[in-house]
Amino acid sequence: MHELSIALGIVKIAESETAKAKAKKVELIELEIGTLAGIEFDSLDFVWPSAVKDTVLEYAIKKIDVIKGQGKCLDCNSIFEIQNIYDPCPNCNSFIKGIIKGKELRVKVLEVS
Repeated sequence: MHELSIALGIVKIAESETAKAKAKKVELIELEIGTLAGIEFDSLDFVWPSAVKDTVLEYAIKKIDVIKGQGKCLDCNSIFEIQNIYDPCPNCNSFIKGIIKGKELRVKVLEVS
């Protein structure tokens, strides 16, 4: 379960940015996480309370914007939604594709006070 290390990394980012802003706590944290990023959302929710306890994020509202996976076929140039990295092109069934989006994992917004 690497979601705990991801949550702890998010805490580190929030603490660093809060210190830069000379703030005491985070009111809202908004994350962008792609469906192809390899994150189990239920697992992240499970470890979140333990990871943020006694930190600037302890009482923050957490919002997650889920970015759906999208690929571009390198054989027929179709752009299509993908659920899994290994999904073929629905137009020509080729497995040769580039990932356009869906691998994101970033802190998008921190509202501090």
